[in-house]
Amino acid sequence: MGWWKKKDSTHKVVVGGGGGTPVVVKMENPNFSMLELQSLSDEDEDFLISTSERNNNNNNKRRRNKNAKQLTWVLLLKAHRAAGCLTSLPPALFKLVSAIKRRVALGKTDTHSNNKTRFYSCIKLFLFLSLLLLCFEVAAYYDYKGLNFSALNLKGMFDWVYSIWVFVRVEYLAPPLQFLANVCIVLFIVQSLDRLVLCLGCFWIKFKKIRPVAKVSDADLESGDKGFFPMVLVQIPMCNEREVYQQSIAAVCNLDWPKSKLLIQVLDDSDDITTQSLINEEVQKWQQEGANILYRHRVIRDGYKAGNLKSAMNCGYVKDYEFVAIFDADFQPTPDFLKRTVPHFKDNDELGLVQARWSFVNKDENLLTRLQNINLAFHFEVEQQVNGVFLNFFGFNGTAGVWRIKTLEDAGGWLERTTVEDMDIAVRAHLHGWKFIFLNDVECQCELPESYEAYRKQQHRWHSGPMQLFRLCLPDIIRAKISIWKKFNMIFLFFLLRKLILPFYSFTLFCIILPMTMFVPEAELPAWVVCYIPATTSFLNILPALKSFPFIVPYLLFENTMSVTKFNAMISGLFQLGSAYEWVVTKKSGRSSEGDLVSLINEKSPKHQRGVSAPDLEEMKDEIQRQEKKASKKKKHNRIYMKELALAFLLLTASARSLLSAQGIHFYFLLFQGISFLLVGLDLIGEQLD
Repeated sequence: MGWWKKKDSTHKVVVGGGGGTPVVVKMENPNFSMLELQSLSDEDEDFLISTSERNNNNNNKRRRNKNAKQLTWVLLLKAHRAAGCLTSLPPALFKLVSAIKRRVALGKTDTHSNNKTRFYSCIKLFLFLSLLLLCFEVAAYYDYKGLNFSALNLKGMFDWVYSIWVFVRVEYLAPPLQFLANVCIVLFIVQSLDRLVLCLGCFWIKFKKIRPVAKVSDADLESGDKGFFPMVLVQIPMCNEREVYQQSIAAVCNLDWPKSKLLIQVLDDSDDITTQSLINEEVQKWQQEGANILYRHRVIRDGYKAGNLKSAMNCGYVKDYEFVAIFDADFQPTPDFLKRTVPHFKDNDELGLVQARWSFVNKDENLLTRLQNINLAFHFEVEQQVNGVFLNFFGFNGTAGVWRIKTLEDAGGWLERTTVEDMDIAVRAHLHGWKFIFLNDVECQCELPESYEAYRKQQHRWHSGPMQLFRLCLPDIIRAKISIWKKFNMIFLFFLLRKLILPFYSFTLFCIILPMTMFVPEAELPAWVVCYIPATTSFLNILPALKSFPFIVPYLLFENTMSVTKFNAMISGLFQLGSAYEWVVTKKSGRSSEGDLVSLINEKSPKHQRGVSAPDLEEMKDEIQRQEKKASKKKKHNRIYMKELALAFLLLTASARSLLSAQGIHFYFLLFQGISFLLVGLDLIGEQLD
């Protein structure tokens, strides 16, 4: 059989006879792998040989041989690339271990108040028990495999102890654990259905192109002071906002609104004298440009942001204004912001609030900001928009909104009783019959926390405050003269389902019950609870930010990781523990402040004939550089978060136990969730500090 022979003697094929003998083809390149084919029958073999001999010089045959060689080379190239990826894994793992080692050596552990210590102690207890049970189960596993303890005369004792353990977990541990798991599964399904309904509502809004329309024509807006231009007060509350005060003041001073109808209050609660001086100088600079802007600094700084706003509203001149727009220090409204929001109040006496959407200048800064963008995109695109269209009620976001001052007065004004003064005033206004509008197409730029420490503190305040408010407002909601449906919406959907149940089941189900079921197998979680529903809800959450779809798995893992912070905050707020009243101003980086300031000044120069813009701009740049140098001199440390680390080891221990029972989907979920907790606990996500 010489039909396969070529001039190149290194290319040879050995074809065996029938009876199942394999055919071995050796390729030209000795680096190629061996290819085994099942042998052919005699008739097929003779047919192929005769066909090959007839078409030995045929061009089509050469082309096919060439294509086969090209395909082989492509496959070989992909194999080399795969091998290259495998070889790169050890260095990457070594770098990760080195980073962890440096973090442990240089990092600072997070501080704990009393209730946090108790919460951490509970997690450590679960970890200790899981490690003990893992050792016990491993010993039982190897005893079952035949590695007994007869040599040590311990087999009888071990069997007796293990039988007692099995009896205890079957009779006493499994029933309550299974009951708690079933409760969490029901809550999980209810919350997932709520997400689904919200997404369907958002789809309906887009399908029908529903959007709030102002009753003010373009002609009214273009007719100068004779058009619809009511008196508007703009407030910028801030506290030690050295990184961003310039950009917020510049943006607000560039609002396109008649100067005689606009007053800007810079409400500075800074306790740093240098920061106070810088902000005051910035206000004076814009006053010289003709802006109607005032600087206010409180001597007695009680009540945090709510106290600051309450103090400003007590000024005598406020009675001359009809509306108030609020912007936090890192927010940059576009010049037409008031023209796109205030007109909605015309001929709509029941309207109390117009809320704009947030957009983020640093959403692609790191993995942490990308994951935050997914959450907030769903919050604004789905939750706020659907509730605004169908219920005329949603929680005020604390900034980028315009209030009717009469609404604030009717609701009782700003109160310092919780750390979520924005949600507080919104709930009280809704109980008094006022309606809200959310404008999804009006955006106001701001920035996201870039470090996990800042994000963690922000989330603690955002989840403890609603529980404080729920305790305080529940009697008022029950007594309010509103419909039963509105009461049900506020109590069950607004507070319980979206503020309490979500962090409760997320932490309890995936961080406690799931690892415990590995050691108490009589209580089990179905695979669809561990896999399918979380994947579905994550997919629904990521729909408003489809560009972030590649991050769907990190998003799911990170949300479960954040559940420990949210659960702790929820418990603190619900039972009025010490940390419920913690208020830490979210740290800003001010990365976009210089560029935005330059653009705003360039736009302002021809309008107000600013002849000295260039020297002032250089002065601002120098000030920014001085601030950066001062910041660089301060020693910063990434923190080590002990609760997250303890949960990481708990989940990894449970994943090791799941290997013994060969539970595939549970093992992978526990493994990757444990790694997620480990990375967050070592502060390896977000801004990396030296």
